[in-house]
Amino acid sequence: MKEIINNAVGIQLKNLRKKKGWSLDSASKNTGVSKAMLGQIERGESSPTVASLWKIASGFHLPLSYFLGTIVDNTLTQKILNTEKGITVTTLFPFDEKTKSEVLSLTLAPMHQQMSLPHNDGVIEHIMVIEGEMEYFLEQLWHPLKQGEVAKFHANVEHGYRNMSEKKAIFHSVICYTGVSNTNYHK
Repeated sequence: MKEIINNAVGIQLKNLRKKKGWSLDSASKNTGVSKAMLGQIERGESSPTVASLWKIASGFHLPLSYFLGTIVDNTLTQKILNTEKGITVTTLFPFDEKTKSEVLSLTLAPMHQQMSLPHNDGVIEHIMVIEGEMEYFLEQLWHPLKQGEVAKFHANVEHGYRNMSEKKAIFHSVICYTGVSNTNYHK
């Protein structure tokens, strides 16, 4: 499964880069991800972290869900990505051009912390705890959330999520790209 995911991400990245007319060097400058790492991702030799995918998506002015899927017969299918120990990201609703939003389900393993670099200006994130308890990091503080609780914040600053319990935590993230121009999301 991991090999299929790596290949899908690599194909998506390579197709996108060619569509933009960017060299690996240009893509590296726009995303902040090294040219070597981008090449490894494109060849399916590296499994990118969620943080790396966010940097790549932000550099291309695209939603994260652009990279969350597998390709079968040139069609993007199953929307799941498990890139690193401790976190699983599943696309519930892929990016919608009309609403400029996407909905992801994230599962944090017990005692896992996930930090996220700032997203593009205008990106707003809404999180809803579905199961368990978690904390989100914003403005240099951790804020607790229990099952059923919600939070909304501008995601153009460093933020993060952590599960300090012995049970998994599941939350949904509605990401709105309201102020992001040139989303050019694939159809």
